[in-house]
Amino acid sequence: MSTGPLILGPMLRYVDETSASIWVETRGDCRVSVRVDGGSWHARTFTVHGHHYALVEIDGLDPGTMRPYEVEIDGVRAWPQPGSAAPQPVIATLAPGRPLRLAYGSCRTSVAHDRTGNRTHGVDSLRTFALALTEGSAIRPDLLLFLGDQVYADSTTEEMQRFIRSRRDIREEPGEELKDFEEYAHLYQLAWSDEANRWLLSTVPTAMIFDDHDIRDDWNASRDWRRKMEATSWWHGRIVAGLASYWVYQHLGNLSPEGRAADELWQRVRSHRGPGPLDLTDALDEFAARCDADPESYRWSYSRDLDDVRLIVVDSRMARDLTPSDRAMLAADELAWFDDRMRGGFRHVLVASSLPFLLPMGLHHLEAWNEALAQGAWGRVGGWLGERLRQAVDLEHWAAFQNSFQAVARIATEVADGRRGPAPQTLTFLSGDVHYSYLAEVERDEGSRILQAVCSPVRNPLPRFLRWFAVAMSYGVAAPLGAAAARSVKVADPPFRWKSVKGPWFDNNLALLVDSADGLELTWSTGIVDGDERHPRLAEVESVEVAARRARAPRG
Repeated sequence: MSTGPLILGPMLRYVDETSASIWVETRGDCRVSVRVDGGSWHARTFTVHGHHYALVEIDGLDPGTMRPYEVEIDGVRAWPQPGSAAPQPVIATLAPGRPLRLAYGSCRTSVAHDRTGNRTHGVDSLRTFALALTEGSAIRPDLLLFLGDQVYADSTTEEMQRFIRSRRDIREEPGEELKDFEEYAHLYQLAWSDEANRWLLSTVPTAMIFDDHDIRDDWNASRDWRRKMEATSWWHGRIVAGLASYWVYQHLGNLSPEGRAADELWQRVRSHRGPGPLDLTDALDEFAARCDADPESYRWSYSRDLDDVRLIVVDSRMARDLTPSDRAMLAADELAWFDDRMRGGFRHVLVASSLPFLLPMGLHHLEAWNEALAQGAWGRVGGWLGERLRQAVDLEHWAAFQNSFQAVARIATEVADGRRGPAPQTLTFLSGDVHYSYLAEVERDEGSRILQAVCSPVRNPLPRFLRWFAVAMSYGVAAPLGAAAARSVKVADPPFRWKSVKGPWFDNNLALLVDSADGLELTWSTGIVDGDERHPRLAEVESVEVAARRARAPRG
């Protein structure tokens, strides 16, 4: 871990054609400055539970430029660190007309990058990519998108458990799981302090969204699950700490300058004029508690237009409506927001959701059947069994929220058919979560191609005894048998069919999406050790070219 004035960072977050934002965690109250091309931008730190943070907003940059930068703490250079062998970090602004390059993945555990860590968790594909980028052997992305489970609050490593034991009795609830903000802060340090990954995060812009393990496995799977958590002695503290830390470490940097300006907490930071640092602790904890009690009081989803590509990042955890009669992945207000942003007129529309929208069809039908069972399709006993099964094997993806699945499928089809403006070349769902990667496509003869491109895990491989289940759900009789089960409880058929194009792959992976001249190029890469455990090489797992179809006239 770092011993300088910076605990974490600098992390390059939101970047567009003329602006950038850089986030840091520091050891104390200070003035943080970022220097670029002779210009200087500054921010004072604010505190949360005794930790110090700053986000420096940089403006007035030229489009399509790549400029090195330095970070100073109270006038003394803190980054790049003296003697660092890594290239100097840069701010690369977007350029109009330049094809998008986007890397993405999900599910990354924080264990050592030695032989033991690589044996138990595989090689870190993110770190492998970072090393390849320093050597010039990897394509530099315009954006690195993390699709959930950036940290594991409920399944901690031995190193994290040592920290927990240093401050409380680990035999008491919640045991080896995280309890408060201080433990979240340490977990983020473990996740983002490796030298290679830290350099990568300092020089490639990042965007993020949470998934269940950022809080707890099966987070908001059902009303029954939520009531069980609320009955514990520790859940309220966990959800408040989890959401508060997520706002600081992840969400704040997702926002555009306009989005931050509208954020109630950031307004407090920007307007503070006191003699000492702003202590945001109480306001942030109150905000997190309110978000948990009233999910519609704040939106964690966001969207960005990257030249002629629209990226919509969907909150598929906090935005749920768990009312049994109105179960929805996206509550009414969130669905309306999503509906408003699903428009044509772009070369590509990317919908990023931590959970795959299109599961293998056999698994899709199983989850749809399970939702109906848990809702009482076979009576009280069947409902009890369905709920136990849902929580036992994580049957809580989009397919298990049929109201939302059908609504989003309809919206996606309208975009792809050209009913919401000129049809894009592709409409692609980017996802993670399931701990295997694959590419699926909706069976269509006309209009936009509708794809599901999953990259998971970055570093947390699926146990081998579970891999057969993923394969079984992807091929053979799983789809027709699952469909028959779903129809037996009167689940509506999906509005379209889809099939697996490539995969599944069980490697630790990082995916790269490139907007090509005639569609998309998708590449999954993993880390391979050739003798030196700490210096793996990047190896391609699969590469797929998705050509666009010829445009057609919109339907009336």
